[in-house]
Amino acid sequence: MPLTFTLDPAVDPALRDGVLDLWADVSNAGGSVGFVPPVTREEIRPALVKHLVAMAEGRTRLLVGHDEAGRVAATAFLALNTHRLMGHWLWLYTVMVHPRLQGRGYGRDLMAAAAAAARSLDGIEAIRLTCRGGLGLERFYASCGYKEVGRVPDAIRVAPGDDRDDVIMLLPLS
Repeated sequence: MPLTFTLDPAVDPALRDGVLDLWADVSNAGGSVGFVPPVTREEIRPALVKHLVAMAEGRTRLLVGHDEAGRVAATAFLALNTHRLMGHWLWLYTVMVHPRLQGRGYGRDLMAAAAAAARSLDGIEAIRLTCRGGLGLERFYASCGYKEVGRVPDAIRVAPGDDRDDVIMLLPLS
């Protein structure tokens, strides 16, 4: 069953809690979304609040994928670039698919929906994202059309003695 994607859904307690649950589940399964396991919803909540504030200010858009039961199953935040010379591209953050659904093509569906959402925004010509090296994420994003355009060695400290590259990827939309 495919996911149903919505750009800019109404933010209510159910959506907020669904995103928190998804973020915790993805993080605790080893996903590269800003935390390392174990992590709780309450530890994640401040990061979500920052996204929600940016949404309220019009700087960020939320793309949500719901499963057939209506549960939040995937997300991506599209952050508009506020620099006057860089408004033609946006950042993609917190790209997540629930672990129970991984390996079924939903990640590729999410990335296609994010590209479609970006194309629907006036003046957006490209998407940039970063990912944590060492997990094979670069290969996944490359399979979705992204190209590696930069790498900062050892920029992400997952744990003492476990530093990972910060890999910068770009998807031109034209």
